[in-house]
Amino acid sequence: MNLRQKEQYLREYSILKSQGKPFYPYAVAKDSLMACVVMAVIITMSLVLGAEVGPKVNPATTTYVPRPDWYFFFLFELLRVIKPPSIVPLATIGIPTVCMILLFLLPFYDRGPERRPERRPIATTAGIFTICAMAILTYEGGTAGAPTEVNLPTPASVQQTGGTLLAQFKAGEAVVAQVGCEGCHKIGDNGNAGPGPNLTHIGARIPAQGIARTLVNPTAPMPSFKNLPPNKFDDIVVFLSSLR
Repeated sequence: MNLRQKEQYLREYSILKSQGKPFYPYAVAKDSLMACVVMAVIITMSLVLGAEVGPKVNPATTTYVPRPDWYFFFLFELLRVIKPPSIVPLATIGIPTVCMILLFLLPFYDRGPERRPERRPIATTAGIFTICAMAILTYEGGTAGAPTEVNLPTPASVQQTGGTLLAQFKAGEAVVAQVGCEGCHKIGDNGNAGPGPNLTHIGARIPAQGIARTLVNPTAPMPSFKNLPPNKFDDIVVFLSSLR
């Protein structure tokens, strides 16, 4: 800011200040009123809706899926997007820390007199991008499926056949959810998109015999399932080969 711009800014500021109202009691009264409204809304919602209470804690369970609070969903989804273990600290510590430091230092490195959004295209674009990115990541993190559930509609061919095939399909679906396949594979909207391939339509790409061979002799880091009980192994093969 040069001397002429500074003088113009001070003149405009003095004019606006003389036309304005003092902070106390006008701004204080407005802030106090809004604080009361917010508190009233929170109290009303807590009384009417109540707090969400989950099931009783069971330290022996192996199927519990931890979920962060809603305001950490964006970071939760960021961890799902960033796969390489070597840069996980960058996602958990580096990016949020850098963003917070930049926010705290904003008054020091942004010394321009302009405050209207349309006159600050770079700052406005950066702000909109950050808000949109956090909103999208929050939504994706909040709707991400659990790695211990398979939420896929039963194929029409399996539904029509029914009987043993339908029973095996449902049993295989339960086994796939229990053994942790969705930790590396995506099935429908649930699971992780890597490092393993998407299994949503695996039956259309690989026959049942090929699926069985892969389960017995997989490519690292996928574990082998040859030690599963024969009935559970067959159920997994039927389930996966039916996904078309």
